[in-house]
Amino acid sequence: MGILDKVKNFREEEDRLQWEGTFEEYLNLLKERKEVAQTAHSRVYNMIKSAGVTETDGGKSYNFFGEEIFGLEESIQRLVEEYFHPAAKRLDVRKRILLLMGPVSGGKSTIVTMLKRGLEQYSKTDEGAVYAIKGCPMHEDPLHLIPMHLRDDFYEEYGIRIEGNLSPLNAMRLEQEYDGQIENVLVKRIFFAEDKRVGIGTYTPSDPKSQDIADLTGSIDFSTIAEFGSESDPRAYRFDGELNKANRGIMEFQEMLKLDEKFLWLLLSLTQEGNFKAGRFALISADELIVAHTNETEYRSFISNKKNEALHSRIIVMPIPYNLKVHQEERIYEKMIKDSEMDHIHIAPHALRVAAIFSILTRLKDSKKQGVDLVKKMRLYDGENVEGFNRVNVEDLKKEFPDEGMNGIDPRYVINRISSAIIQKEVPAINALDVLRSLKDGLDQHASISNEDRERYLNFIGIARREYDDIAKKEVQKAFVYSYEESAKTLVDNYLDNVEAYCNKNKMRDLLTGEEMNPDEKLMRSIEEQIGVSENAKKAFREEILIRISAYARKGTRFDYNSHARLREAVEKKLFSDLKDIVKITTSSQTPDESQLKKINEVVASLINEYGYNSISANELLRYVGSLLNR
Repeated sequence: MGILDKVKNFREEEDRLQWEGTFEEYLNLLKERKEVAQTAHSRVYNMIKSAGVTETDGGKSYNFFGEEIFGLEESIQRLVEEYFHPAAKRLDVRKRILLLMGPVSGGKSTIVTMLKRGLEQYSKTDEGAVYAIKGCPMHEDPLHLIPMHLRDDFYEEYGIRIEGNLSPLNAMRLEQEYDGQIENVLVKRIFFAEDKRVGIGTYTPSDPKSQDIADLTGSIDFSTIAEFGSESDPRAYRFDGELNKANRGIMEFQEMLKLDEKFLWLLLSLTQEGNFKAGRFALISADELIVAHTNETEYRSFISNKKNEALHSRIIVMPIPYNLKVHQEERIYEKMIKDSEMDHIHIAPHALRVAAIFSILTRLKDSKKQGVDLVKKMRLYDGENVEGFNRVNVEDLKKEFPDEGMNGIDPRYVINRISSAIIQKEVPAINALDVLRSLKDGLDQHASISNEDRERYLNFIGIARREYDDIAKKEVQKAFVYSYEESAKTLVDNYLDNVEAYCNKNKMRDLLTGEEMNPDEKLMRSIEEQIGVSENAKKAFREEILIRISAYARKGTRFDYNSHARLREAVEKKLFSDLKDIVKITTSSQTPDESQLKKINEVVASLINEYGYNSISANELLRYVGSLLNR
């Protein structure tokens, strides 16, 4: 289907969703679909919930945020369950301004943007449908037409609570256009759209001296005063402020704490009482979720000002720290690269991982708990198994510093340095060393980093380099072993024969001479020592292997090289240990002979086909590992 056909289909779908009828017909619709009358907070919560919730060991993961927000599952869970959910239930928390507070490039504005874009799409679904009085610039809730003295009766009949009063403009229209007959007032379905200023508003404060509250509440249209005769005539007023247009949906305040004081009090009236003052009118009702975001420095400055004390209790602060998980940090970089014009560049495996390791280390705080250094802490946070630690230990570590993750290197800095590495190298492929080198060079250009932090960060780059050294050697090890796969299978079979004889207290028989002999203890220990199996633990390890073989046999499945992860690791390490001299010679030889060249080509092919390298990065990896082994 071509793009114009898709546009045509989209237009036809929008036409199909249109609905218009009288208030009486709208009430009939309400009887069938009560959710149509939900509040703005309820609509946002149901939108998030409708995308699905995934239960994890650490809590809940809300799928709505899954494709854009990485590593902030706990913060998102707290945001949904401590704010959106109770607010949707009309609890008092909905009468608070939601303030997302965190470091730059931490995901605050992305969360708000997702909520806005999500509402636009949700309003086009049956569950998220929104209806308003036709011709109203504020998209007013049609239920405001129900007189105050009948609202208890309405609740008994429909089970829906009504909040808010009819706006001055619609009160006048009701009398003049409909002769007071509410059942004839026209209602239409609306669709949220930020660009059309329907149900979604955004306000960015300018210079405090030039901030005009009319940007939020609308203003008098002086050109119509001669026609209508008074500034207090609602027809002479432009209901085009951001608060007017965001009614029924969401209102975003960027850098809210930079607002003039009178703006903040206006917001408090709106959130606390559900109305605001505009022009020479009575209070105007509005139903909208107020969400703002700011950084920690401005927030600390705000709460230290005694003049703002009354505001503190009316703001719900949700900390949005940096991600602290290495694998999720990689996903952030992958997304940022995909969204840029760098996605044609080959980025070698583990290049983003070492950048993520560096970033996460800068965000962690040194634990006071014995035996926990930053690297162990990083591994635990990333879900890795670290000997001597369990999930309870991880939760204790997280509680040690509630503000952990509010400082450190931000993702944009890393992407900027990756971009610099690409430009400087002038080759359409970069590796982990290129990234680390660029990160190091960039520290001198980072104006906000103190000399003390710069020294710490240089140390973290050194740690990331050592982590990469281990990764690189293992990667080449796997590639070489892959080329020797038959050798690995033979070694496993030999080991298993000896283990079976050992555990059953049987003798082995030499295939050539037929002579009986004891199980080869030296062979078994040479493999087991590769993964740290001690002399005291060898019997238990071998019995575990034998039990696993029996379990496979009962299922009619053959136990092989890939059936036991630790055994496979041990065999690979043993093989690589035996092959290390070959690797050294092969990777470091300036003029490899024919057999060496064949082996290099096999390993390069393995790195390309099995591990995601291209020819440039594969050869660079081999040369680097060769230099490591020759040290």
